[in-house]
Amino acid sequence: MTLSNRLAAATSPYLLQHAGNPVHWQPWDEQALTLARREGRPILLSIGYSACHWCHVMAHESFEDEAVAAVMNRLFVNIKVDREERPDLDQIYQTAHHLLTRRNGGWPLTMFLAPDGTPFFGGTYFPREPRYGLPGFADLCERVVAAYAERGADIAAQAVELREAMMDTVPEAPAGHAAFDAAPLAAAEAMLARAFDPIHGGFGGAPKFPHPTDLGFLLMRDSQASRDMALTTLRRMCEGGIYDQIGGGFARYSVDERWEIPHFEKMLYDNGPLLGLCADAWAQTRDPLFARVAGETAAWIAREMQAPDGGYFSALDADSEGEEGRYYVWDRDELAAILSPEESALAARRWGFGGPPNFENRHWHPRIAGALNAGEESLLESARQKLFAARERRVRPACDDKVLTSWNALMIEGMAHAARVFGRDDWLGSAHGATDFLRRTHWRDGRLLATSRNGRAHLDGYLDDYAFLLSALLEMLQAGFRGDDLAFAVELADSLLARFEDQDAGGFFFTAHDHEALFHRPKSGHDNATPSGNAVAAFSLQRLGHLLGEPRYLAAAERALRLYWPHLRQSPGGFGSMLRTLEEALTPPAIVILRGPAAGMGQWTARLGAEPRRMVLALPNGLQGLPPALARPESDHVNAWVCRGVTCHAPTANMEDVLN
Repeated sequence: MTLSNRLAAATSPYLLQHAGNPVHWQPWDEQALTLARREGRPILLSIGYSACHWCHVMAHESFEDEAVAAVMNRLFVNIKVDREERPDLDQIYQTAHHLLTRRNGGWPLTMFLAPDGTPFFGGTYFPREPRYGLPGFADLCERVVAAYAERGADIAAQAVELREAMMDTVPEAPAGHAAFDAAPLAAAEAMLARAFDPIHGGFGGAPKFPHPTDLGFLLMRDSQASRDMALTTLRRMCEGGIYDQIGGGFARYSVDERWEIPHFEKMLYDNGPLLGLCADAWAQTRDPLFARVAGETAAWIAREMQAPDGGYFSALDADSEGEEGRYYVWDRDELAAILSPEESALAARRWGFGGPPNFENRHWHPRIAGALNAGEESLLESARQKLFAARERRVRPACDDKVLTSWNALMIEGMAHAARVFGRDDWLGSAHGATDFLRRTHWRDGRLLATSRNGRAHLDGYLDDYAFLLSALLEMLQAGFRGDDLAFAVELADSLLARFEDQDAGGFFFTAHDHEALFHRPKSGHDNATPSGNAVAAFSLQRLGHLLGEPRYLAAAERALRLYWPHLRQSPGGFGSMLRTLEEALTPPAIVILRGPAAGMGQWTARLGAEPRRMVLALPNGLQGLPPALARPESDHVNAWVCRGVTCHAPTANMEDVLN
C-alpha cells in the first residue's frame, strides 16, 4: 500500500510542524494501526510536543532528511503523536521505555512497536549520524527491523514479561480497612526537608523543577519551618531567571540549581498552579515580590495566552529563529541603545547586566541580582517597559495555540484563586471566559473532549480533564458564585464516577471505560509535572460531597484514598496531592455559606480571605434553584452558616464568630 504524510488535517500544532516532512507520518488512528496489523509491519512511534527543543533537533536532522525518511518509510508504519493531546499514549510508552531500558524517558520518545502496539525497543533522541555514544538513526532503524525479524521468539517472551511488569504498576485493592492517620503527612514533610536546598530553595540539584504540588503541601503545614521551605523556594524562583523578569510567567525548569537560566519554554500547566501559590504566599507574608509576580503572570496570560473566545493556549516555544532563548536574552550594546544611562546603571545592578554574561558565555538573561533602593521603583519600571517594547519587536517564539481541557482547568483554578486573594475582578473574568469556552466547546452530551484548535474539539477526555476541571469549578464557586458552574460541577462529578471509577478496587483509571483498547491502562496516584488525576478527583469529590451532603461523592473519594493508603504509609514522596486529600479526610474543611444582600458580601469575603482549609460561598439574595444544602434563608443582613463534616453551627451575623 502506498502511504503519504497524513498530518495536514491535525489540530495539534506539533503534528502540523511535521506535515511537510518526507516521512509518511500517520496519526495514531485505526487506519494506521490496521495497516500495521494487516501488513505485519512494525510501528515507529515518535512522541513529542511543540515546545520541545530536542524534538526540533531530531526533526531537522532526521525527519526532514530525504535519505533517512526513505529508510523509515520502507521499514515502518511511522506514527507521530503529540504527548499533550494523547497523554494516555505518552504515559504507557514512557513507562514501557523505563522498564525496557532502565533509564528515564523524555521527549522526543522514540519507540519501536510490534504491529499490535507492543513495544520491543526504544529510546529518546537519536542523531542522524553516530555521536554522543548513540547510533545514527537510519542505521538504528535497519538494525531494529533485522532484530525484529530474526528474534521473534525472544521479543514475544519479552512482551509477556513487559505486560506483567506494567500491570504491577497498577495498585491492587488493599485487604482490610485500616484507619487513616496523619503519619504520612509528617513523613512527607521530613522527606522534603532532607532534600531541601536551604540556599537556593527547591529540592535536590540541577536541573530544578518547580514541583508546585510539593510547594502547596508545605505552604499549608502548621510548621513554620515547612512553610519557610515553600516560601524560600518561591522567592528564589521569583527572583531568578526561571521567572521572566521582563514579561512575566515562569519557564518549565532551571538548568542550574540557582533558578538562574531556564529551559525557556513556558507551559500553561506550570503557570496556573504557580500563580495560585504566589497568591497564597502573599496572603501569608504580604511580601510585595509575590504580589508583583502574580500580577505580571496574570497579565502575561491575559495578553499572550488567552484567545478572544476565552480558551487558554498551551505553551510558548523555547526557540525562536532556530536558537533557544534568543527572544529572552540581551547583549550590552543593545541595552545601551535602549536604556538611558540612569536606567542602564540601575538595570545592571538589579538584573545582573553588570556582571559577566550568564547565558552561553555571551548573552545576559535577567534575574534579581541586586537590591532596589527606595525611590528607584519608577526608574526600574521605565527600564522594564523599554526592554519589553524592544523585545516585542523580535521574532516571537511559536505559540502552541491548541486548547487543552486539563491545562485550562489548572489555569482557571490558579487565576480564580489569585482573583479571590487579590480582589481582582478582571482576573476572575479571565477565568470565567475560559470556563465558559470549555463548557461551550469541549462539553458534548455529558462528556468532555480533551483538546481543540480554532474551535474544533475532539478526542475523548481523560481523567485529568474531568478531575482538574471539577477542582477549578469548586474554586470558581468561591471566587464568584454562578449557578451554572455548580450545575456543571455536579454533571462532571457524575460523569467522572460513571466513566472512570474502578468500583472493584477503588480509584480512577486514566482512560474512560469505553476508551480504545491500548497496550496498558494506567491508574497512577503519583504527581508528575501535573497533579495526580486520582488525587485531584478524590479531593474534589470529597469537597463536593461535603458541600452538597452527597454520600456517593464522599464514598468514591474514600475508596480512592484507601487504594493508595499503603503507598502513602510506605513512601509518601511524590504524593503531595493525595496527601492533601488525606488531610481533609482526617479533618474536613470548614464550609461557610453566606446569605444576605449582595452589597454586604464583599466585606465578609475580604475578611474571611482565601484560606485553603476553608470553603466560602457567598450566595446573595435572589438566587434561584439552589440545592437543599445551600438553600439557606434570605435576610436583610449577611448571615453565615458554618459546617465541618456533618456538624453545622447555628447561623451568625457576627463575623468574629466565623473567624474564631
